[in-house]
Amino acid sequence: MNMSTYYHYHNTAIGNLLLAGDGDYLSLLGFPSGKMQRRHESDWIEDAAPFKQVCSQLDAYFAMELREFNLSLMPKGTAFQEGVWQALTEIPYGETWSYGQLAAHIGKPNASRAVGAANGINPIPVIIPCHRVIGISGKLTGFGGGLKTKQYLLALESEEPISCFELSSA
Repeated sequence: MNMSTYYHYHNTAIGNLLLAGDGDYLSLLGFPSGKMQRRHESDWIEDAAPFKQVCSQLDAYFAMELREFNLSLMPKGTAFQEGVWQALTEIPYGETWSYGQLAAHIGKPNASRAVGAANGINPIPVIIPCHRVIGISGKLTGFGGGLKTKQYLLALESEEPISCFELSSA
């Protein structure tokens, strides 16, 4: 059985985000730049229709009208990675956790490096809020969409939104 992958680019405050999935579930959100920059593949089908709800919720999030996404997601990874990604959704809006706190939360207090690695390849950032994880010192650490994007998302959630162009280079 060959499952089709649909995609759509949605313009947001942090750029044109690639959305991809099977028509029922979102499996990828790609940034326009940074180490998690993504582009559609040649055999994917361009169609905005499967992403109406995703786009609507992203728009509400960036307008500071939505704090929690309610979407059908299907991130693909190992059982450990998927457990980390599930735990990310439990970090409250507007809060940050360290990698150690996240590791302890999933019952693996000595696995902060592995948690960091799983966090770094989260296939659905923003919606699965990996931007809410910071270094133990409180320092912003790597982010697939770039540190300016992470800084923007954290500022948005602290209800002190700033333009991407106002960001200091971290």
